[in-house]
Amino acid sequence: VRKALNEINISFNAQNHTILNGEDVESEIRRMSVSNYVSQVSAIPIVRRAMVYQQQAMGRGKAIVMDGRDIGTVVFPEAELKIFLTADPEIRVQRRFDELKNKGIKSSLEEVRQNLRHRDHIDSTREDSPLLQAPDAVVIDNSNMAREEQLEYALELARSAGATTE
Repeated sequence: VRKALNEINISFNAQNHTILNGEDVESEIRRMSVSNYVSQVSAIPIVRRAMVYQQQAMGRGKAIVMDGRDIGTVVFPEAELKIFLTADPEIRVQRRFDELKNKGIKSSLEEVRQNLRHRDHIDSTREDSPLLQAPDAVVIDNSNMAREEQLEYALELARSAGATTE
C-alpha cells in the first residue's frame, strides 16, 4: 500500500474532473462499485494520511475551495471559512441517485441509500480523521435549497469572510 501511495498523483483539470496519474477518472470514481469501497479504503490510516497530505499540498499558499468530510477539521483546520453541509437523508439519497442517473450510471434508490448509510457510519466512526463538524463551521441544511441558492449563500459567506469572488 505504501509503495502504491507514493506513486499516486491526484490533480484536477479545467472542468474540475479528477485526474489520477495523468488520466481523467471522474466517471469511474462516481460509480457505485467504487463508492461502495471509498470509506473502507480511506479509513486505512496510511491512506488517510497520504490523502490529507496531498489535499494540504493542493491548497498550500493559495485561495482554494475544497469539499470533503474532514476538510474543516483535519485538512485545513485554520481555514478562514468552513461550511458544514447537511441535508435530510432521503433528500441526499434522491440527489445522489439523480446524479448517477444523469451520468448514465445504473443504480437503485435502495442501493444508493445503503451506500450512503454505510459511508456515513464508517466515516463518522473511523479513528483517523473522522467526519465531524468543526466547532467554527457555518452549518447549512440544504435540504430545501436549489444548487444556485446554495452557491449564492456560500459566496455571500465567503465575501463576508473577506474573500474576493470572481
